[in-house]
Amino acid sequence: MNEVEELSKIDIKNLPALRHILLDDLHQKVLKNFYLELGTGPVLYLLSPSYSVVNPTPNETINDFIKDKENLLNYLKEYILQNLSVYSVLLDVNSYFAEQNNCLVLARLRERDSGGRRYEIKFYTHSPRELLTQYKDKIYIGRDFIDLFHFRRKYLGVKELIISLKDQYEILLDKVEEKLKEPLEYKSYFQEIKESVNELHNESLLILQSLPPYLDFKKLKGKDLIDINAQYRAVNHYLIELNDEVAEFENLLRFKKETDFVRYVTKYKKDLANAISYFNIKINGYLSGKIRNFKPKS
Repeated sequence: MNEVEELSKIDIKNLPALRHILLDDLHQKVLKNFYLELGTGPVLYLLSPSYSVVNPTPNETINDFIKDKENLLNYLKEYILQNLSVYSVLLDVNSYFAEQNNCLVLARLRERDSGGRRYEIKFYTHSPRELLTQYKDKIYIGRDFIDLFHFRRKYLGVKELIISLKDQYEILLDKVEEKLKEPLEYKSYFQEIKESVNELHNESLLILQSLPPYLDFKKLKGKDLIDINAQYRAVNHYLIELNDEVAEFENLLRFKKETDFVRYVTKYKKDLANAISYFNIKINGYLSGKIRNFKPKS
């Protein structure tokens, strides 16, 4: 865990100016109640919205970082929320849980061996009253990926999402021997899900290669929009098929009382559900609106 060290090297003057994005009421409330979780060495530090260290007891490294980099932390929080607003539906589809907790959301950053540039972020929500006493009861609401130096995402962020789902399944498999009582009993399920994951990964990347990395709606024709929408819908269909298989497996694990392992499957299914919602709302939903309102150039 090297998030504090890598962020310490960044000069805010070198970062692109924040976009002028009007956040809706949900995203604004989350921004006011936004906790960051940053690692240094083996320790994760939870920072309150005002950057006091909630847990564990701070050392000199984290105290100096907060003192020197408060402007960077302000930028980081705003940048994350803007990314969630444009390239995600995590808060939208989990708004019930967030609002039940006064819009308290935690963002756990993991630097991705990029010199402090790219991060995977896991998001959780938690009751404000029980944050200190029952921290392990936090609710996982999803993950996202940001690049501090490049806001606009190729293929609307789909490529990174698909690669992550394959990687996360490999991580899930690593927990089988330790967490499952009878691993061999579920061999057929793991095989079916693996095949579906590989199909999603391979077919989706082929589809993306046929699409423009960035969409310029001023230059696209009506036929182009329809074709692009259909191609992204095809990717979504692979996600839906995988989600159905994972849901069936999850139900069996709950019936068999495999409590130590099923929670990891549930988290994986949450990532799949978020991805499907992203397609339905932000990709295919948005493109369908563009198609309906398309006006041929005279």
